[in-house]
Amino acid sequence: MSNTTIRAYAAMQPGEALVPYQFDAGELLPHQVEVQVEYCGLCHSDLSVINNDWRSSVYPVVAGHEIIGTIVQLGSEAKGLSVGQRVGIGWTAESCQHCDPCLSGRQVQCTGDSVATIVGHAGGFADKVRAGWQWVIPLPDDLDAESAGPLLCGGITVFDPIIKHQIQAVHHVGVIGIGGLGHIAIKLLKAWGCEITAFSSNLEKTAELKAMGADHVVNSRDSAALKAQRGKFDLILSTVNVSLDWPVYLSALAPNGTLHMLGLTLEPLQVSAGALIGGGKAVTGSSTGSPSTLRQLLKFAARKQLAPQVEVFPMSQINEAIEHLHAGRARYRVVLKADF
Repeated sequence: MSNTTIRAYAAMQPGEALVPYQFDAGELLPHQVEVQVEYCGLCHSDLSVINNDWRSSVYPVVAGHEIIGTIVQLGSEAKGLSVGQRVGIGWTAESCQHCDPCLSGRQVQCTGDSVATIVGHAGGFADKVRAGWQWVIPLPDDLDAESAGPLLCGGITVFDPIIKHQIQAVHHVGVIGIGGLGHIAIKLLKAWGCEITAFSSNLEKTAELKAMGADHVVNSRDSAALKAQRGKFDLILSTVNVSLDWPVYLSALAPNGTLHMLGLTLEPLQVSAGALIGGGKAVTGSSTGSPSTLRQLLKFAARKQLAPQVEVFPMSQINEAIEHLHAGRARYRVVLKADF
Protein backbone atom coordinates (compact mmCIF):
# COMPACT_ATOMS: atom_id res chain seq x y z
CA MET A 1 0.00 0.00 0.00
CA SER A 2 1.38 3.40 -1.04
CA ASN A 3 2.08 6.02 1.62
CA THR A 4 -0.42 8.23 -0.24
CA THR A 5 -3.18 5.66 0.28
CA ILE A 6 -5.89 6.66 2.75
CA ARG A 7 -8.16 4.09 4.38
CA ALA A 8 -11.64 5.33 5.19
CA TYR A 9 -15.33 4.57 5.63
CA ALA A 10 -17.42 6.00 2.81
CA ALA A 11 -21.02 6.35 1.72
CA MET A 12 -21.14 5.22 -1.91
CA GLN A 13 -24.73 6.41 -2.46
CA PRO A 14 -27.30 8.40 -0.43
CA GLY A 15 -28.94 6.43 2.36
CA GLU A 16 -26.54 3.48 2.20
CA ALA A 17 -24.49 2.11 5.09
CA LEU A 18 -20.85 3.20 5.13
CA VAL A 19 -18.33 0.70 3.79
CA PRO A 20 -14.52 0.39 4.00
CA TYR A 21 -12.95 2.41 1.20
CA GLN A 22 -9.39 3.17 0.08
CA PHE A 23 -8.18 5.92 -2.23
CA ASP A 24 -4.92 7.47 -3.38
CA ALA A 25 -4.70 11.06 -2.12
CA GLY A 26 -1.77 11.88 -4.41
CA GLU A 27 1.16 14.07 -3.47
CA LEU A 28 0.69 16.50 -0.59
CA LEU A 29 0.29 20.06 -1.93
CA PRO A 30 2.72 22.73 -0.67
CA HIS A 31 0.12 24.52 1.53
CA GLN A 32 -1.37 21.34 2.99
CA VAL A 33 -0.88 19.34 6.18
CA GLU A 34 -1.56 15.62 6.55
CA VAL A 35 -2.93 14.48 9.92
CA GLN A 36 -3.13 10.96 11.34
CA VAL A 37 -6.64 10.72 12.77
CA GLU A 38 -7.02 9.70 16.43
CA TYR A 39 -10.62 10.77 17.07
CA CYS A 40 -13.39 12.20 14.95
CA GLY A 41 -16.73 13.51 16.13
CA LEU A 42 -19.97 12.44 14.45
CA CYS A 43 -22.28 15.38 13.79
CA HIS A 44 -25.78 15.78 12.31
CA SER A 45 -24.12 17.66 9.44
CA ASP A 46 -22.25 14.44 8.59
CA LEU A 47 -25.60 12.66 8.28
CA SER A 48 -26.92 15.45 6.04
CA VAL A 49 -23.94 15.15 3.70
CA ILE A 50 -23.97 11.33 3.73
CA ASN A 51 -27.66 11.41 2.75
CA ASN A 52 -27.29 14.36 0.34
CA ASP A 53 -29.94 16.33 2.23
CA TRP A 54 -28.34 19.60 1.08
CA ARG A 55 -27.96 18.48 -2.56
CA SER A 56 -24.23 19.25 -2.49
CA SER A 57 -22.68 15.83 -1.74
CA VAL A 58 -20.04 14.30 -4.00
CA TYR A 59 -19.87 10.49 -3.82
CA PRO A 60 -18.11 8.54 -2.48
CA VAL A 61 -18.58 10.68 0.65
CA VAL A 62 -15.95 10.39 3.38
CA ALA A 63 -17.53 12.46 6.14
CA GLY A 64 -16.16 13.53 9.53
CA HIS A 65 -15.22 17.12 10.37
CA GLU A 66 -14.47 17.17 14.10
CA ILE A 67 -11.00 15.71 13.78
CA ILE A 68 -8.28 15.31 16.39
CA GLY A 69 -4.95 13.80 15.37
CA THR A 70 -1.24 14.30 14.95
CA ILE A 71 0.63 15.82 12.04
CA VAL A 72 2.51 13.24 9.95
CA GLN A 73 3.46 15.39 6.97
CA LEU A 74 3.86 19.10 6.23
CA GLY A 75 3.77 20.80 2.85
CA SER A 76 6.67 23.13 2.04
CA GLU A 77 4.53 26.26 2.59
CA ALA A 78 2.95 25.20 5.92
CA LYS A 79 3.86 27.54 8.76
CA GLY A 80 3.88 27.39 12.54
CA LEU A 81 3.23 23.64 12.78
CA SER A 82 5.45 20.60 13.28
CA VAL A 83 5.38 16.86 12.61
CA GLY A 84 4.09 15.00 15.66
CA GLN A 85 2.05 17.96 16.91
CA ARG A 86 -1.51 17.23 18.03
CA VAL A 87 -4.04 19.34 16.14
CA GLY A 88 -7.69 19.64 15.18
CA ILE A 89 -9.55 20.19 11.89
CA GLY A 90 -13.16 21.36 11.75
CA TRP A 91 -15.78 22.16 9.11
CA THR A 92 -13.46 24.06 6.75
CA ALA A 93 -10.41 22.49 5.11
CA GLU A 94 -9.36 25.25 2.69
CA SER A 95 -9.95 28.94 2.00
CA CYS A 96 -8.48 31.08 -0.76
CA GLN A 97 -6.54 33.49 1.52
CA HIS A 98 -6.83 36.34 -1.02
CA CYS A 99 -10.49 37.46 -1.07
CA ASP A 100 -11.61 40.39 1.10
CA PRO A 101 -13.18 38.21 3.85
CA CYS A 102 -10.00 36.08 4.08
CA LEU A 103 -7.74 39.14 4.23
CA SER A 104 -9.90 40.67 6.97
CA GLY A 105 -9.77 37.53 9.15
CA ARG A 106 -13.21 36.23 8.17
CA GLN A 107 -11.95 33.16 6.30
CA VAL A 108 -15.11 31.27 7.23
CA GLN A 109 -16.92 33.60 4.80
CA CYS A 110 -14.38 33.05 2.00
CA THR A 111 -15.82 34.01 -1.39
CA GLY A 112 -12.98 32.37 -3.33
CA ASP A 113 -11.96 28.72 -3.27
CA SER A 114 -13.39 27.63 0.07
CA VAL A 115 -13.53 23.86 0.63
CA ALA A 116 -15.63 22.17 3.30
CA THR A 117 -13.86 19.23 4.92
CA ILE A 118 -16.59 16.77 3.84
CA VAL A 119 -18.01 18.20 0.59
CA GLY A 120 -15.93 17.22 -2.42
CA HIS A 121 -13.10 16.54 0.05
CA ALA A 122 -12.28 13.50 2.15
CA GLY A 123 -12.97 14.01 5.85
CA GLY A 124 -12.02 12.37 9.11
CA PHE A 125 -13.78 9.00 8.95
CA ALA A 126 -10.38 7.80 7.82
CA ASP A 127 -6.89 7.01 9.06
CA LYS A 128 -5.52 10.27 7.59
CA VAL A 129 -6.93 13.60 6.44
CA ARG A 130 -5.53 16.69 4.71
CA ALA A 131 -6.25 20.39 5.05
CA GLY A 132 -4.73 23.80 4.35
CA TRP A 133 -2.30 24.68 7.13
CA GLN A 134 -4.25 27.72 8.38
CA TRP A 135 -7.24 25.48 9.18
CA VAL A 136 -5.10 22.99 11.13
CA ILE A 137 -5.58 24.20 14.70
CA PRO A 138 -2.99 23.43 17.42
CA LEU A 139 -4.47 21.55 20.36
CA PRO A 140 -3.36 22.80 23.79
CA ASP A 141 -1.46 20.12 25.71
CA ASP A 142 -3.90 20.15 28.63
CA LEU A 143 -7.06 19.76 26.53
CA ASP A 144 -8.52 16.24 26.55
CA ALA A 145 -8.07 14.83 23.03
CA GLU A 146 -10.92 12.31 23.25
CA SER A 147 -13.64 14.90 23.86
CA ALA A 148 -12.11 17.93 22.07
CA GLY A 149 -13.29 17.10 18.54
CA PRO A 150 -16.86 18.46 18.91
CA LEU A 151 -15.41 21.84 19.91
CA LEU A 152 -14.21 22.22 16.31
CA CYS A 153 -17.76 22.27 14.92
CA GLY A 154 -20.47 22.38 17.57
CA GLY A 155 -18.23 24.33 19.92
CA ILE A 156 -17.11 27.01 17.49
CA THR A 157 -20.68 27.36 16.20
CA VAL A 158 -21.89 28.54 19.61
CA PHE A 159 -18.64 30.30 20.63
CA ASP A 160 -18.40 32.57 17.58
CA PRO A 161 -21.62 34.53 18.37
CA ILE A 162 -20.51 34.98 21.99
CA ILE A 163 -17.43 36.77 20.64
CA LYS A 164 -19.30 38.52 17.81
CA HIS A 165 -21.95 40.00 20.10
CA GLN A 166 -19.40 40.97 22.77
CA ILE A 167 -21.11 38.95 25.47
CA GLN A 168 -19.77 39.54 28.97
CA ALA A 169 -20.38 38.04 32.39
CA VAL A 170 -23.04 40.68 33.17
CA HIS A 171 -25.26 39.46 30.32
CA HIS A 172 -28.22 37.07 30.41
CA VAL A 173 -28.17 34.56 27.54
CA GLY A 174 -30.88 32.10 26.51
CA VAL A 175 -30.19 28.83 24.70
CA ILE A 176 -32.99 27.17 22.71
CA GLY A 177 -32.57 23.41 22.28
CA ILE A 178 -30.19 21.52 24.55
CA GLY A 179 -28.66 18.89 22.31
CA GLY A 180 -25.25 18.62 20.70
CA LEU A 181 -24.89 22.38 20.22
CA GLY A 182 -26.95 23.63 23.12
CA HIS A 183 -25.19 21.67 25.83
CA ILE A 184 -21.81 23.05 24.70
CA ALA A 185 -23.31 26.56 24.69
CA ILE A 186 -24.37 26.15 28.32
CA LYS A 187 -20.92 24.93 29.36
CA LEU A 188 -19.22 27.82 27.52
CA LEU A 189 -21.55 30.47 28.90
CA LYS A 190 -21.13 29.10 32.43
CA ALA A 191 -17.35 29.39 32.09
CA TRP A 192 -17.89 32.89 30.62
CA GLY A 193 -19.76 33.88 33.78
CA CYS A 194 -23.15 34.66 32.22
CA GLU A 195 -26.64 34.17 33.58
CA ILE A 196 -28.09 31.32 31.52
CA THR A 197 -31.61 30.21 30.71
CA ALA A 198 -32.11 26.90 28.90
CA PHE A 199 -35.24 26.59 26.75
CA SER A 200 -36.07 22.89 26.44
CA SER A 201 -39.11 20.86 25.45
CA ASN A 202 -38.07 18.17 27.93
CA LEU A 203 -38.26 19.36 31.52
CA GLU A 204 -37.06 15.94 32.69
CA LYS A 205 -33.61 17.28 31.81
CA THR A 206 -33.91 20.13 34.33
CA ALA A 207 -31.53 18.73 36.98
CA GLU A 208 -29.02 17.72 34.30
CA LEU A 209 -29.16 21.15 32.63
CA LYS A 210 -28.63 22.94 35.93
CA ALA A 211 -25.67 20.67 36.66
CA MET A 212 -24.20 21.76 33.29
CA GLY A 213 -24.53 25.40 34.32
CA ALA A 214 -28.03 26.62 33.47
CA ASP A 215 -29.45 29.01 36.06
CA HIS A 216 -33.02 28.64 34.81
CA VAL A 217 -34.89 26.08 32.68
CA VAL A 218 -38.01 27.12 30.75
CA ASN A 219 -40.40 24.84 28.87
CA SER A 220 -40.12 25.90 25.23
CA ARG A 221 -43.67 24.62 24.58
CA ASP A 222 -45.34 26.49 27.44
CA SER A 223 -46.64 29.78 26.03
CA ALA A 224 -47.32 31.27 29.48
CA ALA A 225 -43.79 30.45 30.66
CA LEU A 226 -42.33 31.96 27.48
CA LYS A 227 -44.36 35.16 27.79
CA ALA A 228 -43.08 35.53 31.37
CA GLN A 229 -39.55 35.93 29.96
CA ARG A 230 -40.37 39.29 28.34
CA GLY A 231 -37.45 41.74 28.20
CA LYS A 232 -34.86 39.52 29.91
CA PHE A 233 -32.22 38.46 27.37
CA ASP A 234 -29.23 40.22 25.84
CA LEU A 235 -28.74 37.26 23.48
CA ILE A 236 -30.74 34.17 22.60
CA LEU A 237 -28.99 31.38 20.71
CA SER A 238 -31.34 29.12 18.74
CA THR A 239 -29.84 25.71 17.97
CA VAL A 240 -33.06 24.04 16.78
CA ASN A 241 -34.07 23.26 13.18
CA VAL A 242 -37.83 23.55 13.75
CA SER A 243 -40.07 26.61 13.63
CA LEU A 244 -41.03 28.15 16.96
CA ASP A 245 -43.09 31.15 18.06
CA TRP A 246 -40.35 33.62 17.08
CA PRO A 247 -42.31 36.79 18.03
CA VAL A 248 -42.45 35.51 21.64
CA TYR A 249 -38.66 35.01 21.67
CA LEU A 250 -38.16 38.50 20.20
CA SER A 251 -40.29 39.93 22.99
CA ALA A 252 -38.07 38.06 25.47
CA LEU A 253 -35.08 40.14 24.31
CA ALA A 254 -33.95 43.12 26.34
CA PRO A 255 -33.48 46.43 24.48
CA ASN A 256 -30.70 46.02 21.88
CA GLY A 257 -30.89 42.24 22.32
CA THR A 258 -30.27 39.73 19.55
CA LEU A 259 -31.89 36.47 18.47
CA HIS A 260 -29.06 34.53 16.82
CA MET A 261 -29.89 31.60 14.54
CA LEU A 262 -27.60 28.56 14.50
CA GLY A 263 -30.09 25.81 13.65
CA LEU A 264 -31.13 25.57 10.01
CA THR A 265 -34.86 26.27 10.28
CA LEU A 266 -36.28 25.64 6.80
CA GLU A 267 -39.37 27.84 7.06
CA PRO A 268 -39.01 31.65 6.84
CA LEU A 269 -39.00 33.47 10.18
CA GLN A 270 -42.12 35.54 10.80
CA VAL A 271 -40.64 38.76 12.17
CA SER A 272 -42.35 42.14 12.11
CA ALA A 273 -40.36 45.32 11.51
CA GLY A 274 -41.99 46.85 14.57
CA ALA A 275 -40.62 44.09 16.82
CA LEU A 276 -37.09 45.05 15.73
CA ILE A 277 -37.46 48.82 15.58
CA GLY A 278 -39.07 49.38 18.97
CA GLY A 279 -36.30 47.88 21.07
CA GLY A 280 -33.40 48.17 18.65
CA LYS A 281 -33.42 44.38 18.38
CA ALA A 282 -31.78 42.17 15.76
CA VAL A 283 -31.99 38.73 14.20
CA THR A 284 -28.61 37.39 13.10
CA GLY A 285 -27.02 34.08 12.14
CA SER A 286 -23.64 32.46 11.59
CA SER A 287 -22.02 29.17 10.66
CA THR A 288 -18.69 28.28 12.31
CA GLY A 289 -15.67 30.53 12.85
CA SER A 290 -12.28 31.65 11.64
CA PRO A 291 -8.97 29.94 12.43
CA SER A 292 -8.14 32.64 14.98
CA THR A 293 -11.49 32.17 16.78
CA LEU A 294 -10.98 28.40 16.74
CA ARG A 295 -7.60 28.92 18.42
CA GLN A 296 -9.22 31.22 21.00
CA LEU A 297 -11.86 28.61 21.76
CA LEU A 298 -9.41 25.76 22.29
CA LYS A 299 -7.21 27.89 24.55
CA PHE A 300 -10.25 28.99 26.58
CA ALA A 301 -11.54 25.40 26.83
CA ALA A 302 -8.13 24.22 28.04
CA ARG A 303 -7.89 26.99 30.65
CA LYS A 304 -11.38 26.26 31.97
CA GLN A 305 -11.07 22.46 31.49
CA LEU A 306 -14.27 22.60 29.49
CA ALA A 307 -15.24 19.44 27.60
CA PRO A 308 -18.30 18.41 25.59
CA GLN A 309 -20.18 15.41 26.98
CA VAL A 310 -19.33 12.56 24.61
CA GLU A 311 -20.00 8.90 23.92
CA VAL A 312 -17.11 7.06 22.25
CA PHE A 313 -17.48 4.33 19.62
CA PRO A 314 -14.69 2.52 17.72
CA MET A 315 -14.60 3.87 14.17
CA SER A 316 -15.11 0.29 12.95
CA GLN A 317 -18.60 0.53 14.51
CA ILE A 318 -19.40 3.69 12.55
CA ASN A 319 -22.76 2.46 11.24
CA GLU A 320 -23.92 1.62 14.75
CA ALA A 321 -22.79 5.08 15.88
CA ILE A 322 -24.71 6.71 13.03
CA GLU A 323 -27.87 4.81 13.98
CA HIS A 324 -27.38 5.86 17.63
CA LEU A 325 -27.22 9.52 16.58
CA HIS A 326 -30.02 9.25 14.03
CA ALA A 327 -32.31 7.70 16.67
CA GLY A 328 -31.76 10.71 18.96
CA ARG A 329 -30.05 8.69 21.68
CA ALA A 330 -26.74 10.63 21.72
CA ARG A 331 -25.89 12.34 25.02
CA TYR A 332 -24.69 14.68 23.75
CA ARG A 333 -21.99 14.21 21.09
CA VAL A 334 -20.70 11.00 19.51
CA VAL A 335 -16.95 10.57 18.98
CA LEU A 336 -15.31 7.84 16.90
CA LYS A 337 -11.91 6.46 17.91
CA ALA A 338 -9.82 5.42 14.91
CA ASP A 339 -9.02 1.69 15.03
CA PHE A 340 -7.75 0.89 11.54
